[in-house]
Amino acid sequence: MERLLTSSQMRSADEYTINTLKIPEEELVHRAGIAVAKEISKKFMGGRVLVCIGKGNNGEDGKIIAKYLSEIHGFSVAKLVVSNGILKLFERKFDIIVDCIFGTGLNREVKGTYAEVIEKINKSGAYVVSCDIPSGINADNGKVMGVAVKSDMTVAIQELKLGHFLNEGVDYSGQVIVKDIGISIWGDDYAKRLNEKSIQPLFPKLDRNVNKGNFKKACVFGGSKNYPGSVTLAYNALSAFRMGLGYVYLAVPENLYEVALKVCPECVLIRIDDDGENFIFDKENIDKLLNLDSIAFGMGVGVNEQIFKIIEYLLLNYKGKLIIDADGINAISKYGKKILKNKNCQVVLTPHVKEFSRLIGVDKEIILDNQVEYAENFAREYGVTIILKNAVSIITDGTETYINTTGNSGMAKAGSGDVLSGMTAGVLAKDVETAFGSAVSAYLFGRAGDIALEDSNQYSLTASDVIKAIPKAINGTINA
Repeated sequence: MERLLTSSQMRSADEYTINTLKIPEEELVHRAGIAVAKEISKKFMGGRVLVCIGKGNNGEDGKIIAKYLSEIHGFSVAKLVVSNGILKLFERKFDIIVDCIFGTGLNREVKGTYAEVIEKINKSGAYVVSCDIPSGINADNGKVMGVAVKSDMTVAIQELKLGHFLNEGVDYSGQVIVKDIGISIWGDDYAKRLNEKSIQPLFPKLDRNVNKGNFKKACVFGGSKNYPGSVTLAYNALSAFRMGLGYVYLAVPENLYEVALKVCPECVLIRIDDDGENFIFDKENIDKLLNLDSIAFGMGVGVNEQIFKIIEYLLLNYKGKLIIDADGINAISKYGKKILKNKNCQVVLTPHVKEFSRLIGVDKEIILDNQVEYAENFAREYGVTIILKNAVSIITDGTETYINTTGNSGMAKAGSGDVLSGMTAGVLAKDVETAFGSAVSAYLFGRAGDIALEDSNQYSLTASDVIKAIPKAINGTINA
């Protein structure tokens, strides 16, 4: 598991290391510069290098990088102190440009000579290496501050930063390599990123002497006459019980029962009354689901008062883990989110940013400026776990926060969210803490998408391709 820090958290760690542990600031700057230079020398045998130097410690790092590389055979090094504005250097051809202009403290739009230098770096055709974070990227939200360096590789000093992955930061940072230079990090209030080893305990080696009754039970509850595919995709994410369950229930409207019977032969089918198209509240059959370990509800169900009534009933009467997705979230937004405060189950909401915008009544662009804080605040206020879906997703219960960076742009397709909901129901049916389990499902979903991409491409990838790759994603965890 890796940490992702805000700029203020990193600044506090720097200050503690310097003032309390008495490691001189100059020594840390020297270590940072050497760390970046060594990564460059690992990748390249030599070449023409331009080091772009700004103010502050980031600029001091650049001076050390330039000195170190110039002493290695094969590197020809030039320095550009940006405040001096000697832009004619860009008339020369460089193989490598090292960006040491701004660090993680940047909080204003980049203008003037600095903006001009960054634009020239991006047009240079050189391999670009950024020290700590690409200059012009906000370290907390990953947004471009007017203009930013688009790096091929970023050497993060000591820790990953949120800005490496959120918003534009994920595309501007390139390959991110973390280098430990001895800065002391303490506490546990930072965001975390899972890896295969941190997930391994959820998929232990199974005894031979087991039966289906030894495993957990989950339900996918959704669909309508107009959207029959969404619930099928969610079920298929659990198909063949790929997340390690013993039983999977599929609750569908009466009008979809015959279809579900044909496409989901392994599941236990539950008919829920409908009005010819959408669910209506059906206490007798919904009660059959209340003893299950997890329920995913809302995929393709439509938005109306009957859906809202079903959600309210589940919140009050269900004791397991309830995942609310898609139209379920939209129904809560329309008819009243206050019902989330009166519940007897653990709740996970899985909105994408636009759905979250409707839910909290805040403009999407404002949320993107500080999406971690908005997600954490909502989760705390309503006592829920949020999976805020985006190119990089935020998972939080208001106390623990995880950032998921697996996945790819080929997954930006209809049906992907349904697959994630099904997988989340599968993971959360296990004996696992809700926020961590939600992060695990997001990780495996993205990892399955990355594996599926190996036999496809970003244009052709489908949600069904991702489903087929789930076993390989879990294999990587088992073998970690």
